[in-house]
Amino acid sequence: MDVETTPAIDTALVRRLVGTQFPQWAGLPLTRYAPAGSDHVIHRLGDELSVRLPRHAGAIGQAAKEAEWLPRLAPHLPLAVPVPVAVGEPDFGYPWPWAVSRWLDGEVATVEALSGSHEAAVELAGFLTALHRFDGETADLAVRPLAARDAATRTAIEEVGDAFDTSALTGLWDAALAAPAWAGPPVWCHGDFHTGNLLTAGGRLSAVIDFGELGAGDPACDLMIAFTLMSAGTRATFRTALGVDEATWTRGRGWALATGLTAYVAYAAVDPRVAAQTTRQITAALAG
Repeated sequence: MDVETTPAIDTALVRRLVGTQFPQWAGLPLTRYAPAGSDHVIHRLGDELSVRLPRHAGAIGQAAKEAEWLPRLAPHLPLAVPVPVAVGEPDFGYPWPWAVSRWLDGEVATVEALSGSHEAAVELAGFLTALHRFDGETADLAVRPLAARDAATRTAIEEVGDAFDTSALTGLWDAALAAPAWAGPPVWCHGDFHTGNLLTAGGRLSAVIDFGELGAGDPACDLMIAFTLMSAGTRATFRTALGVDEATWTRGRGWALATGLTAYVAYAAVDPRVAAQTTRQITAALAG
């Protein structure tokens, strides 16, 4: 199969893969989980496990990366993360590695539930502080620099039309690129730290998921959460708890702007939910 082709993934395929490669779990109930993210098809396996199969070639390295690093990171982090327990091999026409991980109970976090929570803002700052301080070899896991998004971001600014103030968008983007660069060594970053990758249980934060963009670089990339989840007041609490300087905060606004614009131009016309989420993110980034 051409790796650029999206493979057909159904529960029967997942059952065959698990049963053949991990027979100790062959008899467990298997249920497709919905909604799932854009990168993986997810099934719950019994009460304690999940099976994640990449949908496209861009996600095929995640299983090995998470299997190597999440068991090392997990003991140092104040929120749960999905620690892999096995990595499966291609088979039955499915072309890529896949993973079995510990199931994490919880609901996907929402702006309605947590945007006004100063407690959640402090907890998220604590999570990032712990992650950014983790001491581990990072040479092979570089996060793309903000400047690498320049062409795509400027193209997106041109494409949004009258939906936003394009002069303001350009001004923020120019400021983010002009801000002093991160002067410290590369630090561990989640890399895709937004509302959809947080779980809650009992109304409180419980877990952080989807470490497909895990890598090392400028911690500003993880400030995206301040603009996807928080209100102006809780953003201020988050920033104070994290101890973020002006240059890093400005670069973080740039990350939020770039990712929000990219998603907006790709999906807003066909998905009202994405339109609302990205409009909020872009507006918050402009507000600071």
